[in-house]
Amino acid sequence: MNNGFRPHDEAGAGLLFLREEQLRLAQTMMFLAARDMAAALEPILTEEKLGSAHYRVLQVLAFSPGIPVNRLQESLGVTKQSLGRTLGELQERGYLESETALRDRRQRLLRLSKEGQAVEARLFAVVRQRLSAAYREAGGPAVEGFRRVMRGMLSESSRAMMADDAAGRRKGRNGT
Repeated sequence: MNNGFRPHDEAGAGLLFLREEQLRLAQTMMFLAARDMAAALEPILTEEKLGSAHYRVLQVLAFSPGIPVNRLQESLGVTKQSLGRTLGELQERGYLESETALRDRRQRLLRLSKEGQAVEARLFAVVRQRLSAAYREAGGPAVEGFRRVMRGMLSESSRAMMADDAAGRRKGRNGT
């Protein structure tokens, strides 16, 4: 089967993976993987009458339940107006729950409702299937390498966000 790779395309082969040709191949593969994942999710998004902005909010709330609105905005890199519109639409559908933080009563903490969790679970099932298949095909060492590459591409603020989210999951988020 010709999958577009040549024998000298193996990562680490004499540091050839740092050559421009290899970096462009990686860029192309990231673009195509993102495009193909979006296409795989599109039927569910269309059925639910949701767009990519809704999906991104559902994603973040799934891995960061109890996130403050301002942190959600920061995570997504969107304007307050844009986020407000998206949150309003998700709230109208009953996909969100909010509570007041204990420490700062002005702060709203967001999480997915049961309905929101169900929609996000359907979407994540598609992601899980595609990632699981790719991970099985690549094997354990390649998966670890992939994680390292992805982590290496994260900004310091994204790395901090992941660390904060992991800490929040360990101790529970309630604004305390």
